[in-house]
Amino acid sequence: MRSLGILIAGVLAVTGCVHEARPAEEHAMRNGYGWLGGRWVDGAADHDAVHVGRRDGRFTSLMVVVENAPVEIFNMVVTFGDRQQWAVPMRLVFGPDSTSRMIDLPGGARVIRRVDFQYANLAAGARARVELWGR
Repeated sequence: MRSLGILIAGVLAVTGCVHEARPAEEHAMRNGYGWLGGRWVDGAADHDAVHVGRRDGRFTSLMVVVENAPVEIFNMVVTFGDRQQWAVPMRLVFGPDSTSRMIDLPGGARVIRRVDFQYANLAAGARARVELWGR
């Protein structure tokens, strides 16, 4: 059974399904956060949503991880399982491989339906990756 696990890990590593955690991701993991989803910023102005859902559990806080290139986040709106929305006060510039502060959610542990972002790449020709982490 152990050899099967080693074989599967080897196949995943060779096919690129497993990647080494970058510094910002390591920071999130060290603080007890789990990956919820991510999006590539596709232009000078973009809007995307990360869909979460009941199966992912309940969360008390979020963290934003930015990789690859600098990005400016204009707006972030969290929609909870009961369809209530919470606009996170944010208009921040993130460098590559950086994280937000811990963003505490109002009302204790809650199911998150989705998180909407409005953002823009800051470096010409570079694409930022914005990830959502929760705990």
